[in-house]
Amino acid sequence: MSATIAGPDGRLRCRWCGAAPEFLAYHDTEWGFPVDDDHRLFEKLSLEGFQSGLSWRTILAKRRNFRTAFHDFDIDRVARFNQRDLERLLGDEGIVRHRGKIEAVVNNARRARELIAREGSLAAFVWRYEPDSRQLAEPQTVSTSAESIALSKDLKKLGWKFVGPTTVYAFMQAMGLINDHVPDCVVRTKVERARNSFRRPGCG
Repeated sequence: MSATIAGPDGRLRCRWCGAAPEFLAYHDTEWGFPVDDDHRLFEKLSLEGFQSGLSWRTILAKRRNFRTAFHDFDIDRVARFNQRDLERLLGDEGIVRHRGKIEAVVNNARRARELIAREGSLAAFVWRYEPDSRQLAEPQTVSTSAESIALSKDLKKLGWKFVGPTTVYAFMQAMGLINDHVPDCVVRTKVERARNSFRRPGCG
C-alpha cells in the first residue's frame, strides 16, 4: 500500500490524513510544524495522554471541548484545579471522562510549573530531546525512539503521569521535534523549511 494519498488538490499527502475529514487541515497546518509555545506543548502532551487507548480522531473531534474544560490548557490555572474542578470535569460529556487521565493533567500542570521555574520554559526542556535528523527511522515506521524513551523517563522522574514513550513519540511527531511526513508528502518540505528557520528554545 502506498504511503501517500492524493488530497483534494491532487497533491500527495501522508495516507493517514485521508482517514477522517478533520485530519486534512490538521495534517496540512499543524502536524510536524515546530512549536515553542508552552501552552500548546502542554496541551498536546495532555491530549496525547487522553488518547492512550483511544483514537486521535476521538480526541481531535473533542479538542475544542477539552480547551474549554481546561481553560485553554493554561498551566497556572490548571495547576490550581481542586476537587470541585475534578467533579466538574468528570461530569463533562464533551471530553473523555477518565478520572486517572484528568487527574494526570492537573498533576502535570503542577509539575510543568515547577519545571518552568527551574528551566525557564517547558519548550526549553523538551527541545533538548530533539533527535539528530540524520539518525531518524524512515517516516512513520516506528512508534518510539531513544529520545522519546529518554524524555518519557525524565518526565516520569519529575513526577509526570501518562507520558509513556509512545505517547511522547506522538507528541514529538506532532510538535515538530521530528519531521515524520513521508518523503512524497507535499507538506514535508513546508515542515522542513519551518524547522530550518525555527529558533530552538534555550539556544541563545
